[in-house]
Amino acid sequence: MNGIAGRIPDSGPVRALVLDWAGTAVDHGCIGPVVVFIEVFRRQGVQVTTPEARGPMGLMKKDHLRAMCRTASVAEKWRSVHHRDPRETDVDAMYADVEPLMVSCVVRHAEPITGAVETVARFRQAGLKIGSSTGYTTPMMDVLVPESARRGYRPDSIVCSSDVPAGRPAPWMCYLNAINLCVYPMEAMVKIGDTVSDIQEGRNAGMWTIGVTKTGNELGLTEAEVAALAPAELRARLEAIADRLRAAGAHYIAESIQECPEIVDIINDRLARGERP
Repeated sequence: MNGIAGRIPDSGPVRALVLDWAGTAVDHGCIGPVVVFIEVFRRQGVQVTTPEARGPMGLMKKDHLRAMCRTASVAEKWRSVHHRDPRETDVDAMYADVEPLMVSCVVRHAEPITGAVETVARFRQAGLKIGSSTGYTTPMMDVLVPESARRGYRPDSIVCSSDVPAGRPAPWMCYLNAINLCVYPMEAMVKIGDTVSDIQEGRNAGMWTIGVTKTGNELGLTEAEVAALAPAELRARLEAIADRLRAAGAHYIAESIQECPEIVDIINDRLARGERP
Protein backbone atom coordinates (compact mmCIF):
# COMPACT_ATOMS: atom_id res chain seq x y z
CA MET A 1 0.00 0.00 0.00
CA ASN A 2 1.38 3.40 -0.94
CA GLY A 3 0.97 6.86 0.57
CA ILE A 4 0.02 8.11 3.97
CA ALA A 5 -3.00 5.81 4.21
CA GLY A 6 -0.69 2.83 4.44
CA ARG A 7 1.86 4.34 6.78
CA ILE A 8 1.76 4.23 10.57
CA PRO A 9 3.50 7.42 11.78
CA ASP A 10 5.97 7.68 14.59
CA SER A 11 4.23 8.71 17.81
CA GLY A 12 6.31 11.73 18.72
CA PRO A 13 6.28 14.57 19.14
CA VAL A 14 2.93 15.61 20.60
CA ARG A 15 0.72 16.91 17.81
CA ALA A 16 -2.49 17.91 19.56
CA LEU A 17 -4.15 18.54 22.91
CA VAL A 18 -7.73 17.89 24.00
CA LEU A 19 -8.75 20.39 26.69
CA ASP A 20 -11.72 20.18 28.98
CA TRP A 21 -13.79 23.35 29.20
CA ALA A 22 -15.17 24.33 32.66
CA GLY A 23 -12.45 24.22 35.30
CA THR A 24 -9.63 23.72 32.79
CA ALA A 25 -9.96 26.42 30.12
CA VAL A 26 -12.85 28.59 31.37
CA ASP A 27 -14.89 29.09 34.56
CA HIS A 28 -12.29 28.95 37.34
CA GLY A 29 -13.57 26.51 39.96
CA CYS A 30 -16.21 25.03 37.66
CA ILE A 31 -18.87 27.15 39.36
CA GLY A 32 -21.57 27.33 36.70
CA PRO A 33 -22.73 23.69 36.48
CA VAL A 34 -22.90 23.26 40.27
CA VAL A 35 -25.46 26.05 40.65
CA VAL A 36 -27.68 24.39 38.05
CA PHE A 37 -27.65 20.91 39.60
CA ILE A 38 -28.46 22.29 43.04
CA GLU A 39 -31.38 24.22 41.55
CA VAL A 40 -32.91 21.31 39.62
CA PHE A 41 -32.96 19.13 42.72
CA ARG A 42 -34.38 22.03 44.76
CA ARG A 43 -37.27 22.16 42.29
CA GLN A 44 -37.95 18.53 43.24
CA GLY A 45 -37.95 19.45 46.93
CA VAL A 46 -34.52 17.92 47.55
CA GLN A 47 -31.73 20.06 49.02
CA VAL A 48 -28.42 18.70 47.76
CA THR A 49 -25.05 20.01 48.89
CA THR A 50 -22.31 21.48 46.74
CA PRO A 51 -20.07 18.38 47.22
CA GLU A 52 -23.00 16.14 46.17
CA ALA A 53 -23.52 18.27 43.06
CA ARG A 54 -19.81 18.28 42.23
CA GLY A 55 -19.18 14.56 42.69
CA PRO A 56 -19.96 13.31 39.15
CA MET A 57 -18.66 16.44 37.38
CA GLY A 58 -17.28 15.85 33.90
CA LEU A 59 -19.97 13.38 32.88
CA MET A 60 -22.60 14.10 30.27
CA LYS A 61 -25.21 16.14 32.14
CA LYS A 62 -27.93 13.48 32.10
CA ASP A 63 -25.42 10.90 33.31
CA HIS A 64 -24.45 13.42 36.00
CA LEU A 65 -28.05 13.47 37.24
CA ARG A 66 -28.17 9.67 37.24
CA ALA A 67 -24.94 9.50 39.22
CA MET A 68 -26.24 12.00 41.77
CA CYS A 69 -29.41 9.93 42.19
CA ARG A 70 -27.25 6.86 42.89
CA THR A 71 -25.27 8.71 45.56
CA ALA A 72 -26.38 7.28 48.91
CA SER A 73 -26.87 10.64 50.63
CA VAL A 74 -28.86 12.10 47.73
CA ALA A 75 -31.01 8.98 47.39
CA GLU A 76 -31.79 9.13 51.11
CA LYS A 77 -32.85 12.78 50.84
CA TRP A 78 -35.00 11.90 47.85
CA ARG A 79 -36.70 9.07 49.77
CA SER A 80 -37.41 11.34 52.71
CA VAL A 81 -39.28 13.73 50.38
CA HIS A 82 -40.87 11.39 47.82
CA HIS A 83 -41.07 8.15 49.86
CA ARG A 84 -39.43 6.15 47.07
CA ASP A 85 -36.13 5.89 45.22
CA PRO A 86 -35.49 8.27 42.31
CA ARG A 87 -36.50 6.84 38.93
CA GLU A 88 -35.42 7.37 35.36
CA THR A 89 -38.59 9.41 34.83
CA ASP A 90 -37.34 11.73 37.59
CA VAL A 91 -34.02 12.05 35.78
CA ASP A 92 -35.91 12.92 32.60
CA ALA A 93 -37.94 15.57 34.43
CA MET A 94 -34.86 17.16 35.99
CA TYR A 95 -32.93 17.07 32.74
CA ALA A 96 -35.73 19.05 31.11
CA ASP A 97 -34.81 21.79 33.61
CA VAL A 98 -31.04 21.31 33.24
CA GLU A 99 -30.89 22.22 29.55
CA PRO A 100 -32.44 25.73 29.72
CA LEU A 101 -30.85 26.53 33.10
CA MET A 102 -27.39 25.51 31.90
CA VAL A 103 -27.74 27.50 28.68
CA SER A 104 -28.51 30.65 30.67
CA CYS A 105 -25.82 29.90 33.25
CA VAL A 106 -22.82 29.24 30.98
CA VAL A 107 -23.03 32.76 29.60
CA ARG A 108 -22.10 34.04 33.06
CA HIS A 109 -19.19 31.59 33.39
CA ALA A 110 -17.42 31.87 30.02
CA GLU A 111 -14.39 33.81 31.23
CA PRO A 112 -11.12 32.02 30.35
CA ILE A 113 -9.06 30.96 33.35
CA THR A 114 -6.12 33.26 34.02
CA GLY A 115 -3.31 32.43 31.60
CA ALA A 116 -5.38 30.07 29.45
CA VAL A 117 -5.49 32.30 26.37
CA GLU A 118 -1.75 32.96 26.53
CA THR A 119 -0.95 29.30 27.13
CA VAL A 120 -3.04 28.17 24.17
CA ALA A 121 -1.18 30.73 22.05
CA ARG A 122 2.11 29.15 23.19
CA PHE A 123 0.85 25.72 22.17
CA ARG A 124 -0.18 26.97 18.76
CA GLN A 125 3.17 28.68 18.26
CA ALA A 126 4.74 25.27 18.93
CA GLY A 127 2.63 23.79 16.13
CA LEU A 128 0.08 22.01 18.31
CA LYS A 129 -3.58 21.70 17.41
CA ILE A 130 -6.14 22.43 20.13
CA GLY A 131 -9.11 20.12 20.58
CA SER A 132 -11.72 20.11 23.32
CA SER A 133 -14.24 17.84 24.98
CA THR A 134 -16.97 18.54 27.50
CA GLY A 135 -19.94 17.19 29.39
CA TYR A 136 -21.97 20.06 27.99
CA THR A 137 -24.40 19.37 25.15
CA THR A 138 -24.71 21.17 21.80
CA PRO A 139 -27.28 23.78 22.94
CA MET A 140 -25.05 24.67 25.89
CA MET A 141 -21.95 24.93 23.71
CA ASP A 142 -23.83 27.03 21.15
CA VAL A 143 -23.95 29.68 23.87
CA LEU A 144 -20.59 29.09 25.57
CA VAL A 145 -18.36 28.94 22.47
CA PRO A 146 -19.07 32.43 21.11
CA GLU A 147 -18.90 33.93 24.61
CA SER A 148 -15.48 32.40 25.32
CA ALA A 149 -14.30 33.28 21.79
CA ARG A 150 -15.23 36.90 22.42
CA ARG A 151 -12.91 36.72 25.43
CA GLY A 152 -10.05 35.26 23.40
CA TYR A 153 -10.45 31.47 23.67
CA ARG A 154 -11.66 29.16 20.91
CA PRO A 155 -10.15 25.70 20.26
CA ASP A 156 -9.71 24.25 16.78
CA SER A 157 -12.08 21.35 17.47
CA ILE A 158 -15.13 21.43 19.73
CA VAL A 159 -16.71 18.11 20.62
CA CYS A 160 -19.48 17.76 23.18
CA SER A 161 -21.18 14.77 24.78
CA SER A 162 -24.19 14.95 22.46
CA ASP A 163 -21.93 14.52 19.41
CA VAL A 164 -20.91 10.94 20.29
CA PRO A 165 -22.54 7.64 21.36
CA ALA A 166 -21.56 8.13 25.03
CA GLY A 167 -19.83 10.77 27.09
CA ARG A 168 -16.99 10.33 29.56
CA PRO A 169 -15.40 8.08 30.63
CA ALA A 170 -15.83 6.62 27.14
CA PRO A 171 -13.12 7.71 24.69
CA TRP A 172 -15.38 8.79 21.83
CA MET A 173 -15.01 12.56 22.24
CA CYS A 174 -11.23 12.20 22.11
CA TYR A 175 -11.47 10.01 19.02
CA LEU A 176 -13.72 12.54 17.27
CA ASN A 177 -11.24 15.29 18.13
CA ALA A 178 -8.49 13.20 16.53
CA ILE A 179 -10.60 12.89 13.39
CA ASN A 180 -11.45 16.60 13.31
CA LEU A 181 -7.80 17.56 13.80
CA CYS A 182 -6.44 14.85 11.45
CA VAL A 183 -4.02 13.63 14.12
CA TYR A 184 -2.92 10.07 14.87
CA PRO A 185 -1.82 7.88 16.61
CA MET A 186 -3.56 8.65 19.89
CA GLU A 187 -0.31 8.62 21.87
CA ALA A 188 0.64 11.78 19.98
CA MET A 189 -2.20 13.54 21.82
CA VAL A 190 -2.56 14.79 25.40
CA LYS A 191 -5.81 15.09 27.35
CA ILE A 192 -5.92 17.91 29.94
CA GLY A 193 -8.78 18.03 32.43
CA ASP A 194 -9.76 18.64 36.03
CA THR A 195 -12.02 15.67 36.85
CA VAL A 196 -11.61 11.94 37.35
CA SER A 197 -13.79 11.32 34.29
CA ASP A 198 -11.51 13.57 32.20
CA ILE A 199 -8.54 11.41 33.10
CA GLN A 200 -10.45 8.18 32.48
CA GLU A 201 -11.57 9.51 29.09
CA GLY A 202 -8.00 10.25 28.05
CA ARG A 203 -6.62 6.96 29.32
CA ASN A 204 -9.40 5.01 27.62
CA ALA A 205 -8.47 6.78 24.36
CA GLY A 206 -4.81 5.78 24.72
CA MET A 207 -3.60 9.34 25.34
CA TRP A 208 -1.25 11.00 27.77
CA THR A 209 -3.20 12.72 30.54
CA ILE A 210 -2.61 15.80 32.70
CA GLY A 211 -4.83 16.39 35.73
CA VAL A 212 -5.48 19.99 36.76
CA THR A 213 -5.90 20.70 40.47
CA LYS A 214 -6.20 24.36 41.47
CA THR A 215 -8.58 25.78 38.84
CA GLY A 216 -10.96 22.87 38.59
CA ASN A 217 -13.99 21.14 40.02
CA GLU A 218 -12.12 19.14 42.65
CA LEU A 219 -11.10 22.29 44.55
CA GLY A 220 -14.20 24.12 43.37
CA LEU A 221 -13.19 27.66 44.30
CA THR A 222 -13.08 30.92 42.39
CA GLU A 223 -9.71 32.56 41.89
CA ALA A 224 -10.48 35.02 44.70
CA GLU A 225 -11.48 32.21 47.06
CA VAL A 226 -8.26 30.34 46.29
CA ALA A 227 -6.23 33.45 47.07
CA ALA A 228 -7.99 33.77 50.43
CA LEU A 229 -7.06 30.25 51.59
CA ALA A 230 -4.21 29.79 54.05
CA PRO A 231 -1.19 28.44 52.14
CA ALA A 232 -0.98 25.27 54.26
CA GLU A 233 -4.66 24.50 53.74
CA LEU A 234 -4.43 25.10 50.00
CA ARG A 235 -1.36 22.88 49.76
CA ALA A 236 -3.10 20.06 51.64
CA ARG A 237 -6.20 20.28 49.47
CA LEU A 238 -4.20 20.30 46.24
CA GLU A 239 -2.17 17.29 47.35
CA ALA A 240 -5.37 15.35 48.08
CA ILE A 241 -6.79 16.29 44.67
CA ALA A 242 -3.56 15.27 42.95
CA ASP A 243 -3.76 11.89 44.70
CA ARG A 244 -7.32 11.35 43.41
CA LEU A 245 -6.38 12.26 39.85
CA ARG A 246 -3.29 10.05 39.93
CA ALA A 247 -5.43 7.19 41.22
CA ALA A 248 -7.67 7.72 38.19
CA GLY A 249 -4.61 7.32 35.94
CA ALA A 250 -3.25 10.84 35.40
CA HIS A 251 0.29 10.71 34.04
CA TYR A 252 1.05 14.23 35.26
CA ILE A 253 -0.43 16.83 37.59
CA ALA A 254 -0.57 20.61 37.06
CA GLU A 255 -2.13 23.31 39.19
CA SER A 256 -3.44 25.04 36.06
CA ILE A 257 -3.16 24.96 32.29
CA GLN A 258 -0.29 27.46 32.58
CA GLU A 259 2.02 24.66 33.80
CA CYS A 260 1.19 22.33 30.93
CA PRO A 261 3.65 23.49 28.21
CA GLU A 262 6.59 22.28 30.31
CA ILE A 263 4.82 18.95 30.88
CA VAL A 264 4.26 18.55 27.14
CA ASP A 265 8.02 19.03 26.70
CA ILE A 266 8.59 16.16 29.14
CA ILE A 267 6.12 13.98 27.21
CA ASN A 268 7.96 14.79 23.99
CA ASP A 269 11.21 13.57 25.56
CA ARG A 270 9.52 10.34 26.60
CA LEU A 271 8.06 9.83 23.13
CA ALA A 272 11.52 10.40 21.61
CA ARG A 273 12.79 7.56 23.82
CA GLY A 274 10.07 5.28 22.47
CA GLU A 275 7.84 5.44 25.57
CA ARG A 276 4.07 5.26 25.29
CA PRO A 277 1.22 6.25 27.64
